[in-house]
Amino acid sequence: MIMSEGLFIVVSAPSGAGKSSICHGFMQAFPEIKFSVSYTSRPPRPNEVNGKDYYFISREEFQQKIDQGEFIEWVENYGHFYGSSRKFMHEFVRDNGDLLLDIEPRGAKKIKQEFEGGIYVFVLPPSRSELLKRLEKRGHETEDVIKKRFAQAESELKEISWYDYVIFNKDLDKAVNQLISIYTAEKCRRSRLQKEIKEFNK
Repeated sequence: MIMSEGLFIVVSAPSGAGKSSICHGFMQAFPEIKFSVSYTSRPPRPNEVNGKDYYFISREEFQQKIDQGEFIEWVENYGHFYGSSRKFMHEFVRDNGDLLLDIEPRGAKKIKQEFEGGIYVFVLPPSRSELLKRLEKRGHETEDVIKKRFAQAESELKEISWYDYVIFNKDLDKAVNQLISIYTAEKCRRSRLQKEIKEFNK
């Protein structure tokens, strides 16, 4: 296990729960916190920016990085690879800053196995029926892909049991504020402030 003095929050959710919007709102409130930009082999969607939303690379480049052990976690979803840089995580540990990761449950579990002290947050939609509606409203995916995403969501919901916090995304502003509250409370946790407490008691 690798321990960092910095705090890192891993946010996961089934596709369509609004995880990315919540993370975006959180980062606006705390621009000093680093965001772990994942790599993907899929093409960018409209308005997505390389290096900000994802690092968009070819499938061949992604496979090379897998072979070289450059990812702390990676998965293949719907024919595309997604992964998080091992080097970036180790730099985070070295720098002792705070970090937000937007990662699905399989990847989150791999990070938990290697890095100690993370906070794990699972985002849920108001209901399963609302999740299906959100997936259908995307418009750029086929009915078959939507069915596969919904089936995977059902599988991912079983992972909630090992997460620390759950946010129901019924209202985006409220959900963002809940993530902010989790971060703020964790920054005040006594176990994270031992160095400051020792300085105070000198």
